[in-house]
Amino acid sequence: MDFEHVLVVGAGQMGAGIAQVVAASGRRVSLYDSFPGATERGLETMRKSLGRLAEKGGADPDEVLARVTPVQEIVSAALMIEAVVEDAATKGEIFRRADETLPGPAILASNTSSIPITSLAAETSRPDRVIGMHFFNPVPVLQLVEVIRGLETSDETAAAIVALARDLGKTPAEARDLPGFVSNRILMPFINEAAYALLEGVAEPEAIDTIAKLGFAHPMGPLALADLIGLDTCVAIMEVLHHGLGDPKYAPCPLLRQYVQAGRLGRKSGRGFYEY
Repeated sequence: MDFEHVLVVGAGQMGAGIAQVVAASGRRVSLYDSFPGATERGLETMRKSLGRLAEKGGADPDEVLARVTPVQEIVSAALMIEAVVEDAATKGEIFRRADETLPGPAILASNTSSIPITSLAAETSRPDRVIGMHFFNPVPVLQLVEVIRGLETSDETAAAIVALARDLGKTPAEARDLPGFVSNRILMPFINEAAYALLEGVAEPEAIDTIAKLGFAHPMGPLALADLIGLDTCVAIMEVLHHGLGDPKYAPCPLLRQYVQAGRLGRKSGRGFYEY
């Protein structure tokens, strides 16, 4: 499958990045988001990103953006990549609508970082053609794509998505459909423990992140990374892990919950563990 036309649902940070990477590969992209003004903001995010990459020898921004068309509804395509909020009900509704609209052979993929692919597939009449395609932020820069097979995902579907990821210049790594998959099952407890270290007064945010960066050779500390991901998203992922695995070690740190309640969501709100 060459996936000449891809529908990306969700024009936020992740959706815009996915649309950019797909369009940069020479494919047509239809970009849909139900929130007013979201696609316009997504296109502006893409233009800025492409501009930075062009300064380093990347593709012409106008040429890439010419392949991205904002749409007002879910439209027919060979592949849908869903990248909306980390909420099972919202994603389930999108998969039901996409199943009704996209042709039978089309593949429905989710960029979810924790919600079971099998549960999303159950919302459709084509569970064999539903798969997880988890990109990492910032999408145009990071190489990994976590490919998650649901219970009934076919070998053909998995092979097609692995091949697409490679064609997009990414490195696919396959994971089983268990809570948090691989990436967030490892990452979220790390972020959570950093939040506990702050809550318990072990160190200040800058010290915690400096120790992680210089001691573990991480490019970014766990608290700064949580701000980049979004503290609300981190809490949502931890809730899925806690519920799905039944282990209290996955329960979100009370400080994380408190920050989310206060609207301190990280970079997207201007304040999280740090101010932006």
